Amino acid sequence: MADSVFAHVVRAPEDPILGVTVAYNKDSSPVKVNLGVGAYRTEEGKPLVLNVVRRSEQMLVNDTSRVKEYLSITGLADFNKLSAKLIFGADSPAIKENRVTTVQCLSGTGSLRVGAEFLARHYHEHTIYIPQPTWGNHPKIFTLAGLSVKYYRYYDPATRGLDFQGLLDDLTAAPAGAIVLLHACAHNPTGVDPTIDQWEKIRKLMRSKGLLPFFDSAYQGFASGNLDADAQSVRMFVADGGECIAAQSYAKNMGLYGERVGALSIVCKDSDVASKVESQLKMVIRPMYSNPPIHGASVVATILKDRQMYDEWTVELKAMADRIISMRQQLYDAMQARGTPGDWSHIIKQIGMFTFTGLNAEQVSFMTREYHIYMTSDGRISMAGLSSRTVPHLADAMHAAVTRAA
Repeated sequence: MADSVFAHVVRAPEDPILGVTVAYNKDSSPVKVNLGVGAYRTEEGKPLVLNVVRRSEQMLVNDTSRVKEYLSITGLADFNKLSAKLIFGADSPAIKENRVTTVQCLSGTGSLRVGAEFLARHYHEHTIYIPQPTWGNHPKIFTLAGLSVKYYRYYDPATRGLDFQGLLDDLTAAPAGAIVLLHACAHNPTGVDPTIDQWEKIRKLMRSKGLLPFFDSAYQGFASGNLDADAQSVRMFVADGGECIAAQSYAKNMGLYGERVGALSIVCKDSDVASKVESQLKMVIRPMYSNPPIHGASVVATILKDRQMYDEWTVELKAMADRIISMRQQLYDAMQARGTPGDWSHIIKQIGMFTFTGLNAEQVSFMTREYHIYMTSDGRISMAGLSSRTVPHLADAMHAAVTRAA
């Protein structure tokens, strides 16, 4: 039989993040713990579907007038309007002046990709600066969309905090008009965010150089438990009347991971520009996936437009955020109790789903080998994958890794 015409295809490496779960699934140890993937788990280690999401879905199922027709290229109109309001604020002048165009996309990844392709076609500067480190998918998304990726300093391994001076220096050195990717809150993978004062300095610097802000908002409400607090960075850049871009995901804050629900918003100088921008976003989306799926966006819109359901959502969202914050405290306390060498206060200072532990690749592989704990090799752990039951096991492993595998 003739060889396959694809015989030359080389096996691609496992995705470094999703590959952690593949390895975890192959392990038969009863004490194994998966701290690799960014998905919320209950105290019992189970995935969570929010009650308000179940209720919204039930309402949609019971509504026999609903059909499965295609959405428009830009998606569900209600969803788009409500998503813009959620991130920019109900009283945002940009919304009132019709300067915002919002399109429904395939979660955060899809929103970033559509935004990047639009910029590659219609923006004069094709360089995007992304933080070092950042989510592993960012450089791939932007490169494939046709942008050239450069890095700005962000994390300082010495303090396990923000390298603020390095960040300012790198953005100062960036060419005028360059695009800058900013994590709106709960920076992934480090859990390190600028303070409000630092955000203000970043905003001033970026506006003075004409740098274009592109926000990735994957954790609104999930970081602090407060939807408005987690959107402050974005709103500061909208309040000054300048232009900016925001990609939103409902994967984490509504637990709609597999529904792939997201939105891309572009804030423009005036409504005329916004409508032209929208017409070109359609040109990006149509040959990519034609139009987005209807179910997840309908779930979100149902919750956001009903006051009672919205309030119920904020309570459930805060409970998720609070559990993660309490896991941070428990892990920190466990490290203190074991007298583990080093300063571990960064565990409680960082915010959001992830903690950048400061452990190196050798220590991580030691923990996997000896303690069946699975995490990415950069030392990032998903706090959402921890529980009161697994904290002592993780603390033992970290203690051993620091004292024996250092």
